[in-house]
Amino acid sequence: MKFVVADRISRLPSQFFSGLTRQVAAVQAAGHDVINLGQGNPDLPTPPHIVEALRRAVLDPVTHKYPPFRGLPKLKEAVAAFYQRTYGVAVDPETEVAVIVGGKTGLVELAELYLNPGDVALVPDPGYPDYLSGIALAGGVPYPMPLLAERSFLPDLDAVPEQVWDRTRLWYLNYPNNPTGAGATPEFFQHVIAKASEHRTLVVHDFAYGAIGYDGKRPPSFMAQPGAKEVGIEIYTLSKTFNMAGWRVAFAVGNRDVIEHINLIQDHYYVSIFAAVQEAAAEALTGPTDCIDELVNAYQVRRDAFVQSAHEHGLYVPRPDGSFFCWVPIPNGMNSVAFSEALLSQAHVAVAPGAGFGDHGEGYVRVGLLAPPDRLAEAARRMAMFARPS
Repeated sequence: MKFVVADRISRLPSQFFSGLTRQVAAVQAAGHDVINLGQGNPDLPTPPHIVEALRRAVLDPVTHKYPPFRGLPKLKEAVAAFYQRTYGVAVDPETEVAVIVGGKTGLVELAELYLNPGDVALVPDPGYPDYLSGIALAGGVPYPMPLLAERSFLPDLDAVPEQVWDRTRLWYLNYPNNPTGAGATPEFFQHVIAKASEHRTLVVHDFAYGAIGYDGKRPPSFMAQPGAKEVGIEIYTLSKTFNMAGWRVAFAVGNRDVIEHINLIQDHYYVSIFAAVQEAAAEALTGPTDCIDELVNAYQVRRDAFVQSAHEHGLYVPRPDGSFFCWVPIPNGMNSVAFSEALLSQAHVAVAPGAGFGDHGEGYVRVGLLAPPDRLAEAARRMAMFARPS
């Protein structure tokens, strides 16, 4: 017997990068030394004090029961303390914090919460592909906002037509940006807040790489800007800051009505996150911060190793402001998919083709700084040699 999925499932975009994983595996199986920089999966371990907190919590039978639907008060209080200490932002742990089963889940849920069929959501182009997943499930319409090098990969807010604003209910932003590595400024965020207020649009700032800024600069929080709570929320994941990608724990802070709605939909989807993971997350947010400093320093060393090697071998690579990605212009005129496939098969370096992040990603590839400095330097050398005109 054959079963047909609902229309909303058939609307889901294809997972562009799943094929890359299979291609890398095939080249590795053939015995080649592949430097895999195509994914965004942190390669460093979770700090030991967080793992120890999990171990202690797992041994406590109390954590073996269902946790509170809306998360442990201890974790929400830790979130509030973290935001106050890190960004000078006061949030009420009970009404302005929602515990989320990974940042991706929250991004999808928000589209389900706020988009009716035909409603518009603004999305960065290039941008994180899974913004489109929630929009598709809700029957919404994505409106791409081009991120161009000549504008420092910040969208032109004044270029959105009024008739689009009239249908827009949701607006995704992401800085430090995946895939471009660009940063935002408080002045840009103020412009966003003014536009969102004028058009009564909910802003969702995906702050996944919020801890990772370079050259001594801390990426600004959207929530730290006056008026941000009136128009939006910020989603923060522990995946990148604390190398907890597999733990699936994140949170949203901001507008209390939106926080309540996130809690409402999650009341129906989940019974929160395993309490031991929440205990460990609270330890991460309130414990020593030297592990964050060490993480940022490690990525800066990696960034500099990759960029320096690329420049030494004649390949232009802009230095990202943040995140753990480099956004590399393709120098030889190939399209990004063809370049990525040929680079993997001939030079044995895996990168993510820019076309997978949107139409304006064409002409670029994304390089993840997710290998030791010497391997990144070697990857840059191979890329430069491959791209060099014959």
